[in-house]
Amino acid sequence: MLAAYFVAYLWIPKFIKTKKYLLSILTFLLAFYLFGVLSRILVVHVAEPFVRTPPFEQESIQEIFSDYRWLMAKYIPTILLNVLVFVAVKYYFEDEREKSKKLALAKEKSEIELKTLKGQLNPHFLFNTLNNIYSLSVVNSPKTSTSISKLSEILDHVLYRCNGKYVLLSSEIDLLKNFIELEKLRYDERLKVSFTENIDNDIEIPPLILLSLVENAFKHGAGEDSGSPEIDIDISSKDLKFQFVITNTVVDAYEVKGKDSIGLSNIRKQLDLICGNNYELDVKPSENRFTVTLKINQE
Repeated sequence: MLAAYFVAYLWIPKFIKTKKYLLSILTFLLAFYLFGVLSRILVVHVAEPFVRTPPFEQESIQEIFSDYRWLMAKYIPTILLNVLVFVAVKYYFEDEREKSKKLALAKEKSEIELKTLKGQLNPHFLFNTLNNIYSLSVVNSPKTSTSISKLSEILDHVLYRCNGKYVLLSSEIDLLKNFIELEKLRYDERLKVSFTENIDNDIEIPPLILLSLVENAFKHGAGEDSGSPEIDIDISSKDLKFQFVITNTVVDAYEVKGKDSIGLSNIRKQLDLICGNNYELDVKPSENRFTVTLKINQE
């Protein structure tokens, strides 16, 4: 026991880990020789008197110290074997604890990053929506109460249903429809929104990703197009494969891609944390259209 504690808690930390190799070798040899002597003394002068009938001869302590061949042949190897087992078990459990600690820290870090990324999205959405409601209230529009009702439903989803890594696709679709209806209150008939669904199964997807993409389409499409803006949304889910395609008309799609790189970067970070390599986010600007395709494979 003394030899095991010496190696695990003194020799390795103080000599091996500090790279004092010559001193560590000398200390190791001296210490284990002394442990062998101590072990032999305990056998001869403590244990044997209990089992042998006196009178009998005993080695003196001086003889035990000088009989290095017997110590190296019988006692020191046994001590080394027990020390090796103890140290191996100790470092195995320490390694497992360290792995568990690292996993817990990584999980905590991911959760903090996800909350941070969501926090970057939600205030932006609220700012735009409240400005819309304010504009309607200034002119006493009858659409004001409807917009407040839609906002209430959206906030209920964002605040109370998006705390986990995943939400049901059907819940996210309802969120998108409420958002679109709320945004359409700002425009006349010049805005055209097409929403197509082909859902075979109600899978789980990362929350608020689709809302961010739709919000970008309104911001850089309908919000900057004084003509006849169009937004086309297509959602499909079959087996464990999900696809979301959104296309909006813009004045200059390549300029929009440059301006919105921060928003798309945040979306990619959130998808990286949740989906790893099981997703594709493709951005295709053309002359007057901007298309974003998101694919998630949960197989």
